[in-house]
Amino acid sequence: MFGNAFQGWHLLIILVVILLLFGAAKLPALAKSMGQSARVFKGEMKAMKNDDTTDAAANGVASSTAVEPGAESGPSADAAPVRRTTDPSA
Repeated sequence: MFGNAFQGWHLLIILVVILLLFGAAKLPALAKSMGQSARVFKGEMKAMKNDDTTDAAANGVASSTAVEPGAESGPSADAAPVRRTTDPSA
């Protein structure tokens, strides 16, 4: 939709407007606060993923969405479960 909407000179104009709005003295503090916010956001995302993984493990649900080779998918998968044994003679 916006494939080539922003070119180099568009970004330059945006940077000049930001510089005029905040001033050169406040830009390092603004960048520091944005970096800290990004770090907190990433930490929260990792915590949410870890919570989902531990909840899934506690409920007996596999955490990965990969399908085993030979396993059926769709509604018929519940009707005919695939049983695997570790006995080599079977």
